[in-house]
Amino acid sequence: MPFEALLISAGIVAIAEIGDKTQLLSLVLATRFKRPWPIVAGIFTATLLNHAAAGAVGAWLMQAIGPDRMRWILAIAFVAMAGWALIPDRFEEKDEKLRAGSVFWTTAFLFFLVEMGDKTQLATVALAARFDSLWQVVTGTTIGMLVANAPVIWLGESIMKRVPLKVVRVVAALLFVAMGVAVFFA
Repeated sequence: MPFEALLISAGIVAIAEIGDKTQLLSLVLATRFKRPWPIVAGIFTATLLNHAAAGAVGAWLMQAIGPDRMRWILAIAFVAMAGWALIPDRFEEKDEKLRAGSVFWTTAFLFFLVEMGDKTQLATVALAARFDSLWQVVTGTTIGMLVANAPVIWLGESIMKRVPLKVVRVVAALLFVAMGVAVFFA
């Protein structure tokens, strides 16, 4: 069901993104540039492109590998992502290369690069392989990314002080395990 793919994709990515390095990058960009709209637009653009490519890979994998083998791979992948969700990400200042140029392009470029190989990108691959609704998955993961990052851009450090990241990581891990179990028994 396409709507189910959109909702599950948005929820998983929004929760998995809390405390992630791309969320920390959002905080850095917001405090550095103090221009939220171009930052949000850059995140949207980078995420849409990145997750569209990841979703296409997931859909292709489902076709190439077949549903029986893919079910095992997806179940294992979701459980592995659960373990990964429990590990805090760190954004290292030396990785931050903010150059002169527009806030939008700087944000889009950095966000696209930082998202490469990230758990939310890999979750997009897995979700696209799980659901036969590529654009709903990409739309959902993009919405999830914005839901997690936009408040950080506008509210910044005050939110980061109140969010119990350890609890959020555990909830994200449990969701990934639940997806793994659901895929395995589907």
